[in-house]
This record gives sequence, structure tokens and C-alpha cells, in this order.
Amino acid sequence: MSAASGLVCIGSTAYVVADDELHLGVFSTASPEPGSLIRLFDGALPDAKAERKRRKPDLEALALVPAFRGFPHGALMAFGSGSRQNRCLGALLGLDAGGAVSGPPHQLDLAPILGPLGGAFAELNIEGAVVAGDELRLFQRGNKRHAENAIVHYPLSQVMDGLWQARPDAIEPSAIDRLNLGLIDGVPFCFTDAAALPNGDMVFCAVAEDTEDAYRDGACIGAAVGIIGNAGHLLSLKRLDRPYKVEGISAQPDGDRLNLLLVTDADDPAIPALLLSTSIAR
Repeated sequence: MSAASGLVCIGSTAYVVADDELHLGVFSTASPEPGSLIRLFDGALPDAKAERKRRKPDLEALALVPAFRGFPHGALMAFGSGSRQNRCLGALLGLDAGGAVSGPPHQLDLAPILGPLGGAFAELNIEGAVVAGDELRLFQRGNKRHAENAIVHYPLSQVMDGLWQARPDAIEPSAIDRLNLGLIDGVPFCFTDAAALPNGDMVFCAVAEDTEDAYRDGACIGAAVGIIGNAGHLLSLKRLDRPYKVEGISAQPDGDRLNLLLVTDADDPAIPALLLSTSIAR
């Protein structure tokens, strides 16, 4: 996979979505063996970069959902970015007791939750998703023209019931927290993914990408990881030594530190995504 954009780790298994694929990647963090793919959507994407970009579902976020109706061991939920009409699809994959994918994927229409956000942001671009307590929280990514980083809150039970039963009714967010992550050389740091911590805080990754809209790629001139408190306040932000375009993050608490895994998207199909590791103070 080259355009890794969302990461969930369960034990030594890393689940990865890529924004230009129709599959979920499954890798072992304990073994160098090749990973495998689980198909999420039917069909095939063209090889030509521009046409592939136009037609891709743009899966940018992956969240671990706790047990609910029909999914006694929880599920993985993939989210399209919502940045174009064809990017409002998601997928739900049930898990077994060991955290492995069990059964076929279920395609989801995310329009009930993404549609109402059209009036909240100049350019919708959902890049991260976490479940914290009884809430689903989506992370809106800004850009150079519209630096609108935000965390969008929903009651988890309402979202899961509405999407699973394919109800067309709009699901309005319960709150929207807007955050400024700062600039580097005039380019704002903007969310690319997040992971929930046991106390409700959230660890996130962000990049400063020199682009003025949610569709076109630009040069990545900086990258960072940080922590946001459960109440929505920025607690810390640490720049990475190198401007890797980190787009997926997983966190494991270890005493007073967080061990992080991150995956990258080089915006080049010839360059495989990287799996990076680091740790930060909690």
C-alpha cells in the first residue's frame, strides 16, 4: 500500500486503510511477512493517477467501534473524507473475540452524518475518527485557504443505529470544537488522523501541506503529533524531525509515555507507505 491514511492496531495486528484503494490492509507488527488485503468495495480503480484520484472513495479514517447490535466483539469502521460526492461511503467490518475481521464488510452511506457538515465548513475533509466513551468524534482537516481544523462530536448510539439501519434522516453533531494548530512557513498544521486514549484524551497527527483545497496535493513541509484533552483543548504539539506525510496513528499507553505507530502517504504510488514508531510524554 502506498497511500496509507488510517490505522488501528489490535494486539500485533495493524489494520490500514489507504485513500486510493478499495481494500483494507492487514499487517503484523511482529513479523516482516507481507500483509494481506480485505476487499471493502466492488469494482476496480484505474491505474492512471488523475482518473484514480477522481474515482477513489478516499477512505481517510478508520475507527475501532465497541460491541453493538449484531457485532458482539465490536467492529472496524472506515470513513470516506466527504470532500466529493463520491467520497461519502464507509465500511463496517465485524471482529471476532481475538480482534480479527470476521465476516464480509457492510457498505455504509455516510451522507446522514457528513451531509449536515456542508454548512459548517467551507470544504469538508474528514481525516480521522475515534470512539471516546459514548461519542464518535470526527476530525475535520483544514488547508492553506481554509484552516478549519475541528473535532465533530456525535452520540455514538445514534450514529450506529442510523447508519446500520440505513435511515436517511440527517444526524446532526452534538458539538464542534475548532482548533488552531499553528503554522510553519505560512502553512497551517492540519489534522490527518487521531486515536482515543483511555481517559478520553486524544492523540493526533498533523501535517503542514502546501495546498489550498481539499482535493489537490501539495508539498509536505512539516509534520507533528500532539494531544488534545477530552474537553477539546490542545495540550501538546511536537514536530517530527522529518516532514513525513503521516496520515494514520495508533497509540499505546506505557506509564507516563505513549508509544505511537504512524503510517505515511507519499502521494506517489511508486513509494510504499512507511510504518514509523516513536513515543511522547503523556
